[in-house]
Amino acid sequence: MSLTEIIAADRRLAILQALEEDPDYSHNEMVLRAALGTLGHNLSHDLLRSELAWLAEQGLITITTVADVQVARLTARGEDVGLGHAHVPGVRRPGPGE
Repeated sequence: MSLTEIIAADRRLAILQALEEDPDYSHNEMVLRAALGTLGHNLSHDLLRSELAWLAEQGLITITTVADVQVARLTARGEDVGLGHAHVPGVRRPGPGE
């Protein structure tokens, strides 16, 4: 696995975990960018939207657009992956206690 793939897999896990922490299992893209930035993943608007689209293609989140702002919502499958109960290639598995 290349460094680029390792970083992408970690970034995707971070998105799933950020959504899992919310009582409604959802965040808009601005909140996600800020949360990812605190974890060392400073990414562009375009890259975040690409990652959200990838996660949606895998069935891990759903995306709705409100006034040109994307809102991501965790699916049951996404929660399982974020908690380490299931694995999807391209998403880092969380370690024990993560």
